[in-house]
This record gives sequence, C-alpha cells and structure tokens, in this order.
Amino acid sequence: MHESHALITNDAAILGVLAATLGIIFHTAHSDRPAFRKFYKYVPSLLLCYFIPALFNTFGLIDGEHSRLYFVSSRFLLPATLVLLTLSIDLQGILRLGPKALIMFFTGTAGIILGGPLAILIFSFVSPDTVGGAGPDAVWRGLTTVAGSWIGGSANQAAMKEVFEVGDELFSAMVAVDVLVASLWMAVLLYLAGESQAIDRRVGADTAALEQLRRRVTEFQEKVARVTTLKDLMIIAALGFGVTGLSHILADWLAPWIQEHAPLLSRFSLTSRFFWLVVFATTGGLLLSFTRARDYEGAGASKVGSAMLYFLIASIGMTMDITAVVERPGLFALGGVWMAIHAVLLIVVARAIKAPVFYLAVGSQANVGGAASAPVVASAFHPTLAPVGVLLAVLGYAIGTYGAWLTGQFMRIVAQ
Repeated sequence: MHESHALITNDAAILGVLAATLGIIFHTAHSDRPAFRKFYKYVPSLLLCYFIPALFNTFGLIDGEHSRLYFVSSRFLLPATLVLLTLSIDLQGILRLGPKALIMFFTGTAGIILGGPLAILIFSFVSPDTVGGAGPDAVWRGLTTVAGSWIGGSANQAAMKEVFEVGDELFSAMVAVDVLVASLWMAVLLYLAGESQAIDRRVGADTAALEQLRRRVTEFQEKVARVTTLKDLMIIAALGFGVTGLSHILADWLAPWIQEHAPLLSRFSLTSRFFWLVVFATTGGLLLSFTRARDYEGAGASKVGSAMLYFLIASIGMTMDITAVVERPGLFALGGVWMAIHAVLLIVVARAIKAPVFYLAVGSQANVGGAASAPVVASAFHPTLAPVGVLLAVLGYAIGTYGAWLTGQFMRIVAQ
C-alpha cells in the first residue's frame, strides 16, 4: 500500500480545498477592487483554476496522484457537463463555422506527426544521450506513446506501448512528459482564450461566423431566461446525470461487445468505454436540443454545466507535478521542442487562412488533450462552443492509433 506524504489525502477534504479555491478565485475575479481588476486583466481566472491546484499537488498540500477525484470528475461530471452544454446547441450555427476548424485540427495532427521525428533529429545533434537507448528502452519507442496520447487519447497511448514494445520504466517517464508538457500547453491556450479578441483583430482573422454563433446563443438565452426554481435545478440535474447514467450503461455494453466480436476495431479506440461514454453523452445532449428540454437553458442549464466543468479543470490541474521535470530534464526539453513545432505549424496555417484563435486552440487541444480537456478550452471562448471541442476530440480518437503508428515509423528512421 502506497504511503502518501501529502498533508491532505482524504478525497472529501481535497474536494473541499478545490471548492474553496474555486470560490476564492471567482469572488476575487468579479471584485470591484482595483488591485484584483488589474491582476485579472493580465491573468485569466480560468488559468488560476487550473494552476493553483497544480501547485497544491506539487508542494505536497494535497495528494493529486492517488486521489480518485479526477476519475470521478471525468466519468461523472464531464459527461453531465457535455449534456448540459450541448442542450441548447445551435447545430446549424456550428456547421456554419465552415471548414477552418477541420483544417486547424488536421494541422495540429500534422504538427504532432512531424514534430516528434524533427525533435529527435534536433536532439541527436544537441544531446544524443537524450534520444538514445536500445531495445524496449529506446527513447524513440517511448515517444510513440506520447504521440498516441497527443493525437488520440489514453487508449491510443496504451496501444502504442504494446505495438512498439515499450519498457515499463521508460513508459512511466513518457507519461510524465505527456502530462506536464500537455498541461503547460493547455495553460498557454487558456491564456490565449482570454486574449483572443485582441489577437483576432490584430491579425485580421475572419470571426464573422463565430461572432454570429455567439450572438445567436446569447439571444436565445435572453429569450428563454427566467428565475430559476428548485424544480428547474432538479430537472437540469436529472437531464445531466440521467443521460450520463444511460451513457455508462450503453458504453459498458457496447465496448466489450466490440472487443469480443470485432477486436480489430480497437485500433480506432472503439473498444474504449471512455470513448463511447463521451460519444453517447454528446449525442444525448444533441438529441435533447431538438426537444423542449432546450428551454432549460433559460433556467441556467449551461451555468450548472460550467460549474461542473470548473471542478473538472481543478481536478485535472491537481494531477500535475511541476517538479517532475527535474528527474529527466532532457526528455521534458525534447517534449517541449516537439510541442513548439506543433504550435509553430498551427500559427503559420492560422495566419495563412486567417483563422480565429478559437480554431487554433480547439484544433490543438482536440489532439493533445482529447475529450476531457478540449471542451474546457472551447468553453473558455464561450460555453456553447464546448461541443465543437468534443466533436473534434472524438475525431482524434478515431485517427489516433494510425497517426501515432506513422509517427513511430518516422521516429524509427531518424533514430537510426
């Protein structure tokens, strides 16, 4: 049994710490005091909701590594959030966003596929030992698992471990690289969300379709707005958790059925329960958007969903250990260069097609973060845009194994 050295290890107490932290952040972010207003002008509150729990974990206040809160948040709160944020979705408006979202998504994928081999090539000249190793401990093999995670998700990452026969110790180091570098990049994207309007104006990005969607959502919210009653809140909870429960039942049945009858589909992540959980929850929300349940947006459905989302953000943050970089700094530097290549390619293409920051951020996070965090970044721009992140993340799951396998072949060539 692992003995934790953290000050707080009880999950109920950790939940209390996270709730208090979120409450303080929201209270100060909406304060009229000049000092707070000046501070939050430069530091987005969403970023603090993510990084302060990370600091709590790093400095041993809470035990994020062994806490079950992230599992509970990702399996219970995330699907309920997807239902409630999708409830009032303007599907036609999202379709009108055009092809730029897909272009940026596939640009992000290309950045991962090309960035890994390029990073190995760079380090083979700068620091050959960092990208050395042989057999199961060859660094290029381990990096294929990062590619699996950054294009698809944890199921694709596990698949790459088996396909390329990665050693257990190296795999543990690669998981740390994956989490820390991806977390730091997500923090950058959350910061960009707060500065998106200024950046879009400066580069002359075409935000017409995005602004029209935001405006239509706002108008709908105003039209159906009403004073929220206890009945409203209970029905909102019933919709969110009811669809979540049904999604779990369907995922628990379908994933093993596919595993038994069509095991080859595992390469598409179709044997992953989490994959189907996200798909069914999003589909449930979409179906409800065509019913009278859509009117519960006026009673605050998306606000309840957003509150759940912030607990998910805090639970993601608390799993991050910033000091992990000390153990194998070369690998983290390599991961940072890889992510930088991904970012540069996204910026170049975004400038070329005049894509808004939203497309860049969500196209990237749908690859790197998957369904757990893509809606977090999307909702930082507007709560109703969360489904765009989910839909792209699901696409990432589908192509993750193929993209990571291709990345692995490129890595094998440059590592020789």
